[in-house]
Amino acid sequence: MKKLIVFIYLIAVSSVVFCQKKGKVIFTIDDNPTTVGEFQRVYEKNLDAITGDDAKDVINNLNLYINYKLKVKEAYKIKLDTLDTYKREIVTYKNQLVAPYLKDTTTLSKLVKEAYFRTKNEVKAKHILIRLQSNDLPKDTLEAYQKINAIRDRIINGESFEKVAVETSEDISAKDDPKTGRKGNKGNLGYFSAFRMIYPFEVAAYTTKEGEVSLPFKTRYGYHIVKNEGFRKSLGSIEAAHILIRDTSAIGKKRIDSVFAKLENGGKFNELAEQYSEDPGSKSNGGSLGKFSTGQMVKPFENAAFTLEKENAYSQPFQTRFGWHIVKLLKKHPVPSFEDLKESLEDKVKRSSAIESSDKALLARLKKQYAVTEYEEAKEILNNKNIRRINTDSLQSILFSIDQKNVTQEDFVSHTKNRRHKPIYMLYKEFFNQEIIDYYKEDLVNIEPEYAAILKEYEEGLLLFELMQQKIWDKSSKDSIGLQKFYNENVVQYKSKDLDSIKGQVINDYQTYLEKRWITDLRSTYDVEVKNKQLKKLIKYYRKED
Repeated sequence: MKKLIVFIYLIAVSSVVFCQKKGKVIFTIDDNPTTVGEFQRVYEKNLDAITGDDAKDVINNLNLYINYKLKVKEAYKIKLDTLDTYKREIVTYKNQLVAPYLKDTTTLSKLVKEAYFRTKNEVKAKHILIRLQSNDLPKDTLEAYQKINAIRDRIINGESFEKVAVETSEDISAKDDPKTGRKGNKGNLGYFSAFRMIYPFEVAAYTTKEGEVSLPFKTRYGYHIVKNEGFRKSLGSIEAAHILIRDTSAIGKKRIDSVFAKLENGGKFNELAEQYSEDPGSKSNGGSLGKFSTGQMVKPFENAAFTLEKENAYSQPFQTRFGWHIVKLLKKHPVPSFEDLKESLEDKVKRSSAIESSDKALLARLKKQYAVTEYEEAKEILNNKNIRRINTDSLQSILFSIDQKNVTQEDFVSHTKNRRHKPIYMLYKEFFNQEIIDYYKEDLVNIEPEYAAILKEYEEGLLLFELMQQKIWDKSSKDSIGLQKFYNENVVQYKSKDLDSIKGQVINDYQTYLEKRWITDLRSTYDVEVKNKQLKKLIKYYRKED
């Protein structure tokens, strides 16, 4: 516990903006200056956490801060920052800390508001798909694009969307399946809202004018066209229960009618579900299906469930491909307010393909922020079919540069060695973009003071934890001879109690003793000079503030 408390204290003491600003020097350690402003920031930050005049005393706090700086200097001197465990922890923490900076906040805010609008308003759409594979070459992509354009022309020229979808769409759900007897949807997707489709598809459906067919657009599945069939206010979500009879023949119809008759004669829905329903996932819960919204159930079921107006109302028997159902409305949930949904929408946006537009916005900004230059002559190697076999001596030309950083052909070819699942042109694009992002991540300490400060806090806090472990905690717990000697020298203070009975208290006192002795050694090792003129001004300033 004491280790944790000390570590938290070290982090608190180090909570200071480390980017040096102009200001008078209040002290130096071996000619390394610390400014008045730097000390003031940490002092004022800790004022709210301490009580008592002694604890708030400027000189006391200055001495604590000098001790902290001495420990930091010692940690770097003995190269604790080169430990593998330290390096691994810092990499993990940096990845967590950098994450918020890798999203374009303006775009993210826009996406969240957009998602709320689309959560409140559903769109009805039809679509046709021409598939692409991830390893398709540019000529294959061009052929698919030309094919979807020709399909769109047929519809624009008057042919039925459904007819063309059945004939041409490579989405298997559009066509009937004679093997299973499943009826195709002819491209009809029904109503859906935000996050029900991949983001480019959602955008096309919502931005195409009602009654019109979109221009071809690309997703990871291939090229699509979408027809907007209209909008409606979202039906929100509901909680419902059902009774299922799987037999779709006349016998099944007779059985569901029998259950319905029992309901009409006062039977309890949950008891009838447990007795007769053939849905093993819900029958033990009285037929409860939990909460769902539009687009999550097959259309006949959705229509029957969302048509019910009052809670506890139930439907007439109806059929889906799963069998015969009776559905009961348990509860309605309208779409919550924006403020209530904002946090969950932001989380969904970050996990959805919508965030790609934020990534693109960030990349576009960084390409303007940095001097990014591609060298076309060096890029000619991208056309070499044997690019991975080229001798490294022939790969030293600069492929592109980001400010002062040069990325060579060799850097890219090395990147491609174990990545054979994508064409070279795609790998280059990904590599180029990632290098810009990586450069930005490394540059954050220079352009984002808050990021630099928090990272520095963690780096030094972690170093001091390791330093305290070596110099104080391990020694106090493992050095039994030293502990016994300390106890013997202070036995009167402990009223001659047996060491084993008060060992925890003695260890704590021994740690304090070791740390004071260590600080004395550090102050004799390093040259500490306090600028008394600035200290006096600072003391006077805080007296006026009081």
